Amino acid sequence: MTQELKLVTKYHAFCCAAQRPPTHPRPSCGGRGSGDLINYLWEKASALNLPDLQIGTSSCLGMCSAGPVMVVYPQGVWYHFESREDLDEIIQTHFIGGGIVERLLLNA
Repeated sequence: MTQELKLVTKYHAFCCAAQRPPTHPRPSCGGRGSGDLINYLWEKASALNLPDLQIGTSSCLGMCSAGPVMVVYPQGVWYHFESREDLDEIIQTHFIGGGIVERLLLNA
């Protein structure tokens, strides 16, 4: 029997939390502060009570030179973020307003 799956949330944000040693030739999102920023994103989303948003961490997403990065599904939108202000803008524009933050887009 085939069961139809229903998406529980409208947005699922996968945020890279990969951490490489400082001597590694490739940068990592974790080495660029993604951990603290992801924690902020969780706290902010929780405070705003956004039922349509699920946030998860991932290992390397392969966009190391652009990190920290996230990909939002099911739209497949890739963002680069460096600050709490960037995340606030993604929350307001994308997760609440349904738009795209053009200045933070990555061409994945």
